[in-house]
Amino acid sequence: MGAVTPPKQDRSRATRQRLLASAVACLAERGWAGSTVSVVAEHAGVSRGAAQHHFPTREDLFTGAVEYVAEERSAALRALPVQGRAEVVAALVDLYTGPLFRAALQLWVAASNEAQLRPRVTELEARVGRETHRIAVELLRADETRPGVRETVQGLLDMARGLGLANLLTDDTARRGRVVEQWAALLDDVLD
Repeated sequence: MGAVTPPKQDRSRATRQRLLASAVACLAERGWAGSTVSVVAEHAGVSRGAAQHHFPTREDLFTGAVEYVAEERSAALRALPVQGRAEVVAALVDLYTGPLFRAALQLWVAASNEAQLRPRVTELEARVGRETHRIAVELLRADETRPGVRETVQGLLDMARGLGLANLLTDDTARRGRVVEQWAALLDDVLD
């Protein structure tokens, strides 16, 4: 008896996931200019035709990739065990120093120059920002009914993004560790 072939729908879903993961990897490694549908298809090990079947345009592929990045970031945050604030701050900062953030950043830069991409990325990033903020509030056990708490949590996320940007050019690990410790202490003061 021969090997069982997965159903067509499962193969299609697997191909789509490979393309999204490859789009993220290509954006992170090559930037927008070096990430074409052909490059992503080759990286994923599928034909250009298969790539275009799943994503008819380059914008479809890369906004799909950013959505994929957003879902991965949210899943990673939701999977964090309940910990102290210092560990939560470190985990949030880690999200902004890895390849998922690097890929999203490349798409933001492209969207700033590509009119047809801008509204799609802007809407997606607004949704991702709200979700990340909501999850951060839960993980930090923050009471946003108290004055200044919402702004403090948003400041943490903005700071984490800034540390991610700084890390693009140099390894910022030592300084980042000290900043994370300080932010955790500030959060303890504000949130308790």
